[in-house]
Parts: sequence; C-alpha cells; structure tokens
Amino acid sequence: MTVSLEQLRRCHFGVDLGAARTRVYVKGAGLVVDQPSVAAVNTRTGALIAVGEFAEQMTGKTPGYISVQRPVSGGTIVDIEMAQRMLRHLLGDKMRKWLRRKPRLRAAACTPHGADPLAQRATIETLVGLGARRVELVDTLIAAAVGCGLPVEEPEASMIMVCGAAATQVAVLSLGSIVVAERIPVGGEAVDHAIVQHLRHQHELMLPSRAVRPLQLALSGNGLTPHGPASTEIHGRDVATGLARSVHVDTAAVRGAIQTPLLAVLDGIGKVLRDCPPDLVADVAERGMMMVGGSALLPGLDQMLRQATGIPVHIAERPELCAVQGLGAMMEGRIEPLLLDPLAA
Repeated sequence: MTVSLEQLRRCHFGVDLGAARTRVYVKGAGLVVDQPSVAAVNTRTGALIAVGEFAEQMTGKTPGYISVQRPVSGGTIVDIEMAQRMLRHLLGDKMRKWLRRKPRLRAAACTPHGADPLAQRATIETLVGLGARRVELVDTLIAAAVGCGLPVEEPEASMIMVCGAAATQVAVLSLGSIVVAERIPVGGEAVDHAIVQHLRHQHELMLPSRAVRPLQLALSGNGLTPHGPASTEIHGRDVATGLARSVHVDTAAVRGAIQTPLLAVLDGIGKVLRDCPPDLVADVAERGMMMVGGSALLPGLDQMLRQATGIPVHIAERPELCAVQGLGAMMEGRIEPLLLDPLAA
C-alpha cells in the first residue's frame, strides 16, 4: 500500500471528501458524517448559512445574495477555506472538541488514483486547518477494495471499479498494491448531463437540478437494458414558454443518450485488462469485478458491463460507503498485512 498500515493505525479520523458527498470516520466512534459536499454562503457578509443536506436543498432556489458552493470538483478540493469551514460545521462542536484533546492529532484521507501533487497538497492543507498534525493519504482504490471485503493483501487479482460522481476509477490489485489502474473522467455527473441535454434537444424540456437522479431511478432495476419500462413521466419547464410541462420520456432513447459516457467507461475497463498480466486476468475472469461508489447503483449498469466484458460483475453491499469503511478498517487495525520477509541465505 502507499501508506503502511502501521501509520494508519495511529490516525484518529479519516475523511473521504468526494465531489458528491463528504464522509468522516472517527476511530472508536465509526461513521459520524455522511452529507453532501455543499455549502450555502451569504455573499454580503461571508457568513456560512447551511452545509450538507440543507444546503443541497437550496440549490437553484436561493435569492441573489445566497450562493450555493461546492468546494470539491472533479474529485479535487478547489476551495480549501470553504472545505475547512464545511467540515467544521459537519463535525459539530462536540466532535471537534473531542478530537482536539487527542495528542498529536493524525488524519487519513482518500485521494483519487493518480492525483497530482497540487491536489494532494490541497487535501493535506484542508485537514491541517482542522488541527491535524499529520495527514496520511490513501488511494481511493485501495480503501474501497478493503471496504468491500476484497482480499487486497493476497497474491491474487482483485478487480474493482469505483464509480464516482466526477470520475470512474478501474484497477486490478494484488499483494496490497495496484498492479494496473485507469482513471476515466466520466462519472455520474456525465450521465446526468447526457440525460439533461437529451431532454432539452428532443423534448425542449429543462429539468430542475434535482430531477435527474429520480429519472434514473424511474428506469427500474433493468433501466439500462431493453427489459426495463417503455417510458416514464418527467416534469420540467418548457424551453420556449417557460411554463411547467410534463412529458413521457422513451427510456430506449434515454439509454441511447447515455451510451457515449458509458462507452468511455468500457474503454477504460478494456485498457486495464489489456495491460494486466495474463495470470491476473485469469483470476479476474474467475472472480469478476466489484463495483463500488454511488453511481454503481445506476439501474442496469452491472448487467450492461457483464454483457460487454464477459466477466462476472458484482455490486458491493452499500457501495457508496466502501471507501470510508475501508479507511476506518485500516485505522482500527482490522486488516492484517501479508508479511514478505526476505529469505535467509
């Protein structure tokens, strides 16, 4: 692993700061924060009005002097000060006082695979601003694999796909390390954008910002396959008149609209398999690929990938929490490393 398990066992809290949601795991207390990565600010006074769920509900409904901001974009912290303020309020006074009593407070954080030094530095500075004396960075792929129960430390292939809001990460792991990985800049937000553009061009309908996810869920368990419902009703605003209007959307056309971002994900999976050693590919063909992340729950996505790749595809239990749960498991010392001692001469 990029960070030794011994170093992670000394950490007091772990943070998975994603583009969609922020999750905080505190050693001994478990998951204490699971909220959207959103903050609402009064632009006149600079005061923070709301964070998390309440701030997300304000999106698109605020007067001019209230700005709804997202301090994390594309998996990278773009506003360090706002990210610190958001985390302070999400943790609450009681939890922050409890953490401050820890001698030499240490933190761990998930970072996307291949994150550049500037993005890593932004994550470290954000947690140092919360009082951490030392910050350990863990690759999201490793943390998610541990969180969903894959045998990461064993000499066998474990293939994982982290389906995030901003990007999709695919990797094959063995002996506690990443053998080959690929980060595709296509995630749940790209699928949302494809659906919004399709409805605007084909039905002249503008969707409210929170309507796309319900549309995806309306596609039912076989949403991305021809066995799903033929149509679903969606409410929005007419582009020409500005009035409210409802249309019946053909789900086959929606499936066609999101093929472009999904094909990019398939290309990334194919590249990982092509670059992977043959022995590990044989393991993958037998054990399959594990899907984690919030976008893994897109209806029918696992079936589509299974048909396209020919390998078994599984969805982890509570896939959206795998990364932070893996971070917590490593901090609590529940993962035993495989000892590779040099042989005596």
